[in-house]
Amino acid sequence: MTEIFSPRPGVRIAYRRSAGAAAALPGAIFLGGFRSDMTGTKATYLEECCKRRGQGFVRFDYTGHGQSSGKFEEACVGQWLRDSLDVFDSLTTGPQIVVGSSLGGWLALLLALRRPERTAGLVLLAPAPDFTDDIYGGFGEKDRHTLEQDGVVYLPSAYGDPYPLTRRLFDDAKQFLLLKKEIPVACPVRIIHGRQDADVPWRKSEKIRERLAAEDVKITWVPDGDHRLSRAQDLRLIDETVKELASMP
Repeated sequence: MTEIFSPRPGVRIAYRRSAGAAAALPGAIFLGGFRSDMTGTKATYLEECCKRRGQGFVRFDYTGHGQSSGKFEEACVGQWLRDSLDVFDSLTTGPQIVVGSSLGGWLALLLALRRPERTAGLVLLAPAPDFTDDIYGGFGEKDRHTLEQDGVVYLPSAYGDPYPLTRRLFDDAKQFLLLKKEIPVACPVRIIHGRQDADVPWRKSEKIRERLAAEDVKITWVPDGDHRLSRAQDLRLIDETVKELASMP
């Protein structure tokens, strides 16, 4: 059942939460992708798997996404990180495995830096830290002029309508960039990335591994996997990875 909580004035976050029956297992929290919502295949599949082994699970919609309040065009990385921290602090207890997909992988790393004592591990699915820098770096003079003049440009998407990308999104994201220096995350990190990913190049995960301070970092390449990683075999791999981290002492 979808529930709503209001962590800040004027903000309503939609979420679903399953209590964990196995007290020895860390919980799991799912951070979705850019313009995705908590009804996605990976989030719902992982919830069912966690339920079966008695592992607590939380999925939610960022502001401007799904059933939560706000307009997508008015949101930014800092706001989505605040949403993630509010959910983590208010709706979970004890150690947590943070599963982040694409944008959610960026937010998972940022969350782990801010809540290291409760982050038992990270599972990053085609993670996209600093994607705003990547996109802006690919803009031509026309796109940059449009962004400066109109405050928004529209990026074609293979998944539906073009994405509105605002000047606020790019400006806000600058304070959350991670890949220009060491990332002082110490917990175990597992990265799953498809070699056929057309949205986030697989080499991005290599760079993340190079930057991470953590000693226990492993990448699993999916040779024929795309960005969604939502096929049956991809879903089983994601669950097995979460289960492996959950069983670690």
